[in-house]
Amino acid sequence: MNENSNKIKLKVITHEKLVFERDVDELYVQSTDGRLGILPNHIPVVCALDIGVTKVIVDKEPIHITTMAGVLQFSQNEATILTDIAELGDDIDLARANAAKERAQARINAKDEKDDILRAQFALAKAIARISAKEKHI
Repeated sequence: MNENSNKIKLKVITHEKLVFERDVDELYVQSTDGRLGILPNHIPVVCALDIGVTKVIVDKEPIHITTMAGVLQFSQNEATILTDIAELGDDIDLARANAAKERAQARINAKDEKDDILRAQFALAKAIARISAKEKHI
C-alpha cells in the first residue's frame, strides 16, 4: 500500500515507455462508461478507458495527459494506466493536432467506404483529445 494515504501513486505506461509517474492528489479518467474521478482511499477499480484526457491534480495544479484507450487499475492508493498512446499536454504540438483534426473531418465528410469513415472517426477522436489536453494545459 502507498504509505501516504493522502496521495495516489500513479503510473501511465505505454508499450514503449513510462509516460508519467508521480504521487497525485486526484485522478480523473475517461472510461468507456463515462468520466470517473478517484480520490485517495477510493475502493478498488478496474475499468476500460476510452480515448480522452486524463486529468491529475498535484498540489492544486492540474496536469492533462491524453490517454488513447486502455485500462485503469486502482487499488490501495496505487493507480496504473496501461494505454497504447499517452502524451503530456505540454508535449503536444497543437498545430499538428489541429491539422490531423481537419484531415479526419475531411475524410468523414467525403463519406467514402465504411472502414475509412471508422478510421477517420478514430483519428478525429485522438486529435480532439490532444487538442483538449494541450489547451487545458496552456
